[in-house]
Amino acid sequence: MAKLKITQTRSEIGESQRHRGALRALGLGKIGRSVERDDTPQVAGMLRLVAHLVKVEAAS
Repeated sequence: MAKLKITQTRSEIGESQRHRGALRALGLGKIGRSVERDDTPQVAGMLRLVAHLVKVEAAS
């Protein structure tokens, strides 16, 4: 399964509870923090919700 490297680039301040929850579920919460996740439909949905707050790359 493909892996994604997700890095938070913007603050969650001023965002809705849904956006904050999606960031927490991804394992983020601080600017600059990165995580690796499998590319699943659940993760893709969360990324669509917070695409303006994160940077997504293919993990090697």
